[in-house]
Amino acid sequence: MDASRCFTPFVFLLLLVGCSGRPLYPLPSKVANAYRQPLQTSRPYNIAHRGSNGEIPEETAAAYMRAIEEGTDFIETDILSSKDGVLICFHDVTLDDTTDIAQHKEFADRKRTYDVQGVNTTGFFTVDFTLKELKTLRVKQRYAFRDQQYNGKFPIITFEEFISIALDAPRVVGIYPEIKNPVLINQHVKWSDGKRFEDKFVETLKKYGYKGSYMSKDWLKKPAFIQSFAPTSLVYVSNLTDLPKIFLIDDISIPTQDTNQSYWEITSDSYLSYIKDYVVGIGPWKDTIVPVVNNYLQTPTDLVSRAHAHNLQYTHIHTGTRTPSCTLTFMKIRIKSMSTGLRR
Repeated sequence: MDASRCFTPFVFLLLLVGCSGRPLYPLPSKVANAYRQPLQTSRPYNIAHRGSNGEIPEETAAAYMRAIEEGTDFIETDILSSKDGVLICFHDVTLDDTTDIAQHKEFADRKRTYDVQGVNTTGFFTVDFTLKELKTLRVKQRYAFRDQQYNGKFPIITFEEFISIALDAPRVVGIYPEIKNPVLINQHVKWSDGKRFEDKFVETLKKYGYKGSYMSKDWLKKPAFIQSFAPTSLVYVSNLTDLPKIFLIDDISIPTQDTNQSYWEITSDSYLSYIKDYVVGIGPWKDTIVPVVNNYLQTPTDLVSRAHAHNLQYTHIHTGTRTPSCTLTFMKIRIKSMSTGLRR
């Protein structure tokens, strides 16, 4: 057993104590960072997709701390909102699959059916719960084949708590937040000042000093990428911040949630020529880069080379697997970063 594994129980004991009271991290961060090791820029970035979620339930403070311990360059998260307009870190618009909501009988009457990207979806939606109510829930693993021992031990965290984890790291660790399901959020959550979800998202980043174009001095101090599957959100926030943005591209069967455009439309040369004015790169689903048929990797597509031809130089693949042959193939076609969540 290595030293890091021997230390793990102590780390989680501290986390469990923190979860029962105040936030794990002071807000804003109180840790001096003048002498922290800078972000490495000599190789492709390793992005911890929802934290080290192969070991610990996704998007929890513990999963992000573990990813930093394991050496990630960026921690990635999905930003949604509570009913009372607090931005939270959570992947699904519903709480059903990764929390213990089913055990909370006091919320049994909160189940709703909403249109989510053209599909009637039934469940317990984050937008129907206040932050105080969401904090009573505990997160669990999404898949049964993952380690279940930490189920029910960690709460949902806020966007600000997530930022503080990165700022309190012993070295410079970047953040990679996604503007998640903005159409749904803007339909169901209204802020008193009349602003929209994207405004609140950028305001939070600015509050903690995130600014600057890619590789600028300001950016290197507090690295961040803004990502979204919704092109209109990326265009909108481009007028609010100069932080680099990544246009996420889903599977070939899924249209964009805000403009209802097909995969073929948004990966056409004409569209890449348009979107390059607002983003520095694309984040395509891995199978659109290296297709898989019957568990065998196929010849890489030309999407990356065409993106580069349109000066979209930063291709951030999601979600990278732990298969060595797959990783090697990605490196050969000049992928800028690998988004990973599995350690085992």
